[in-house]
Amino acid sequence: MTIVNVLFPVLALLVFGVALKRGGITDSSFLHTSDRLIYYVFFPVMLFWKIGGAPLAFADGWRYLAASAAAVAGVFVASLVFIRLRPVGAYQAGSFSQGCYRFNTYIGMAVVLNALGEEGARLYGILVGLLIPLINVMAVSVLIWYGESQPRGNGRRLLVTGRHLVANPLILGCVCGMAWGHLVGSFPVWLDNTLRLIAQVTLPMALFSIGGSLTFAGLRANLGLALVSSLIKLALLPTFGLIALHLFGVTGTAWSVSMLFFSLPTSTAIYILSSQLRSD
Repeated sequence: MTIVNVLFPVLALLVFGVALKRGGITDSSFLHTSDRLIYYVFFPVMLFWKIGGAPLAFADGWRYLAASAAAVAGVFVASLVFIRLRPVGAYQAGSFSQGCYRFNTYIGMAVVLNALGEEGARLYGILVGLLIPLINVMAVSVLIWYGESQPRGNGRRLLVTGRHLVANPLILGCVCGMAWGHLVGSFPVWLDNTLRLIAQVTLPMALFSIGGSLTFAGLRANLGLALVSSLIKLALLPTFGLIALHLFGVTGTAWSVSMLFFSLPTSTAIYILSSQLRSD
């Protein structure tokens, strides 16, 4: 029953998003605007608010963060090995690799908040702040390496990767939240209430948008790679994660947040980044 209580609200909002799109209440233009608002405004503000209000002490959190990063890095390497051995075409390589380790930030926050409350959401926000830069470095590196029309030379590649990282609003939200938490420590009541109102808009709008954007077009042509990528993401990553958490001695709420994170579906950001860097 606990699983139903946690997942049903998330699935219900996703289905509602599908119904709104099919009923003509929302359309592609609205969803595009909604995605931009979530990505550039609402979710960064939510991360800033949750992280900035209660910072994680490094002594308490480094094992949790290191274990999660190690598991993701292990799966990243596994995806590269598969690309090399199969082999996967250069046009699909970057997208395939991302599908193995990228995570849907919005669904993750919704599930963690329902399952573990504010403490879980805070830990998840800090984890996101660490892993988004790491994952973007991984993703952009593979896309550039296999992209036929991408810039050559280490300096140019570093510049492209750095631009994507510096401009990422989720990273900025996390970094600003950590800075506020360590330098100030809490929000004044008027600011806390304002940020809370903005944060409350974020997850429902994000889930509506994801539901309205669901499509299975093109899946049949890439079914084999999609299945392998999903298997790595939903079976191998949780396995690596479980081992890493045990080795680093992570327990309690941090363990639960990490295992939920390892089990998340992949991110729609794959499409955006791959299209920008001319991958599938």
